[in-house]
Amino acid sequence: MIVFAIVILIAGILLVAAPKLVYEITQSWKSNSDSEPSNYYMILSRVQGVILTIVGIVLIFY
Repeated sequence: MIVFAIVILIAGILLVAAPKLVYEITQSWKSNSDSEPSNYYMILSRVQGVILTIVGIVLIFY
């Protein structure tokens, strides 16, 4: 369970700190153009990252 919590925590921190990198790895291959992620994607990724970080911290100490 602790390994799962750490993986979630790392994913959350990565989403908060570098949503553009996550976009390049996971979503950019779906587009033919060399476009940037939208502002909505960036905000939503950071919100998801905060939620995952909180869940990871709770799971570590639970």
